[in-house]
Amino acid sequence: MQMMRKLAPTGIAAAEIDGMTIHSFLGEHRNSGKPRTIKPGDSKLEKEWRLVEYLLIDEMSMVGLTLLAKLNRIISTAKHVDPQIPFGGVNVIFFGDYLQYRPIYDAPLHTDFSLPSKKKSDKLPTEKEIQQRVARSLIL
Repeated sequence: MQMMRKLAPTGIAAAEIDGMTIHSFLGEHRNSGKPRTIKPGDSKLEKEWRLVEYLLIDEMSMVGLTLLAKLNRIISTAKHVDPQIPFGGVNVIFFGDYLQYRPIYDAPLHTDFSLPSKKKSDKLPTEKEIQQRVARSLIL
């Protein structure tokens, strides 16, 4: 069993880290139209996440809020924890440039929902502003 799972939004990025795509993990394969069913007691899902303590996500700029919320829901279900505990208590490590590529059909992780409208600020946030929003970040 793995203590660390490695996911990325694209096949190339997943191959570089010897992981899998987020969409494959979620069961959202092309042309299937059926997402992975999630329910407590899913022994396959529970087995996949039983010993996992770390989740590494590469190319974080391409991961959107909706996609991250789906991951959170699945992992919390698999770990049998209170849904209020982010990612079921798994430590999530993001890699990549905040502003490299935006997610497709999803809001970026650095979206500021406190702004009343898009007209207030059409410019992208700076890297420093994003770091202030995410609380902790490690730059290597």
